Amino acid sequence: MPMPTEERVSQLVAELVARRGFDLEGVAIAAAGKDELAPVRVKVTVDSDSPVPLDTIAELSRDMSEILDAANDFGESAYLLEVTTPGVDRPLTKPGHWRRARGRKVRVTLHPDADRPEGKAKFEARVGALGETEDTVALVLGGKVKPHRIHVPLAGIANAVVQVEFSTPGAAELELAGGIAPGRPVPGETPADLSSDSSDSSDTEGVAE
Repeated sequence: MPMPTEERVSQLVAELVARRGFDLEGVAIAAAGKDELAPVRVKVTVDSDSPVPLDTIAELSRDMSEILDAANDFGESAYLLEVTTPGVDRPLTKPGHWRRARGRKVRVTLHPDADRPEGKAKFEARVGALGETEDTVALVLGGKVKPHRIHVPLAGIANAVVQVEFSTPGAAELELAGGIAPGRPVPGETPADLSSDSSDSSDTEGVAE
C-alpha cells in the first residue's frame, strides 16, 4: 500500500498542533532502515514561543498517533512517529523564528539587491527584537567589543542560521538585543548549544489496523 505524502500527514495533524498552541514547522517521511520490512519514520517538527516540556511533546505524540491510526493511511504498515522541536540549525525564515531566536548569534546572508549594513553581504550578528509590524529585525553587530544595533528588513535576508556558541555573550550585546527570548537558554551555558538536534522529542510506534 502506498505511504501517505508529507502533505497528507501535515493536513491530518495540523488542527491538533494548532489547538495545542504550536506551529507546525514541517513533516518528513523516510524509511527507518534498509530492510524492506523496516517501519517508516514520520518526523513531525513543532515549535512554540514558550518552552516545550517533554511530557507535553509525549502527549502530543500519542494524540497524533491516534489520528494517524484512525486515518488508516499506512494500512498494515508499521510506522515510527517522532515529534520534535527544531534544532539550532533550522534556518530562520518566519517572524516567529526570529522572535524565538532573540539573544542568539546568527550568520546572515543578504539578497544581492538588499542594502548592505557596513558594506557586508554576509555577517554574524546577535538577534534583537522584531519591529512592530514584524517586517524588520534588530541585529546587534560588533560583538562584545563594539556592540551596536541596526535594523534590517526581513525581505532582504536570503538566509540566516543560529550559530553554536561556546562562551556567553557580552552584557552590552544582550542589552541591545533586548535579552534572551523568554524560556530560552543563555547561549554558551547549555549542552543544547553543542547539538543541531533538539532534545525535546518523543517516539511513538504504531500500526494501523
